[in-house]
Amino acid sequence: MQQLPILFVFTFGAAFFASLPPGLLNLNAAKTSVEKGKTNGIIFGLGVALAVMLQTYVSVRIGKLISRNQHVIEVLLQLALGIFFVLAIVFFIKGRKQENKPLILTETKKRNSFSKGVFLALINLLAIPYYSGLNTVFHSQGFMTFKIVDEVLFILAAGSGTFLAMYLYVIYFNKWEHKTKSFSKNSNFILSGLMVLLFVITAFRLFN
Repeated sequence: MQQLPILFVFTFGAAFFASLPPGLLNLNAAKTSVEKGKTNGIIFGLGVALAVMLQTYVSVRIGKLISRNQHVIEVLLQLALGIFFVLAIVFFIKGRKQENKPLILTETKKRNSFSKGVFLALINLLAIPYYSGLNTVFHSQGFMTFKIVDEVLFILAAGSGTFLAMYLYVIYFNKWEHKTKSFSKNSNFILSGLMVLLFVITAFRLFN
């Protein structure tokens, strides 16, 4: 039980910062807010959060299936090590090269805000390997067990962190729109730092 606060904070932060850089989901949350009002934007964000929790649940199931094979875990940790290293470089370069240009809202067909949020989030298949990697690392470090309470907390933290990022775009987009360069650069640097932290944790687990 003592590891639960750490598990929640780490998962919440990983989900929040992964959802913060401008992309399809958060910009559509802002677009929905502008076109249909903040309430619909929040509803869109709830749809995204629900979809992320479903994807996180799948990630947890995958982690549970492969946990019985220590060799598979080691291979996945090695793969996660490479992924975190590459992502850290990619986000750092994106932050360095961030141009001072306005955020561009993507055009999508108008439909129910909640279902649109669910649909757009579900087609983002990168969420499953991302949370599978987090799940594997957290298990290897003892932050997480296969108890139901740990899994539920992991899923809720992923959804909560994602929703907070969507909510901030809905509420504060008009202010951020005039500070695009600073906002995008800082969010990419923060995400790069998060990847470095995960890289160090994974490397420590592999070589010790």
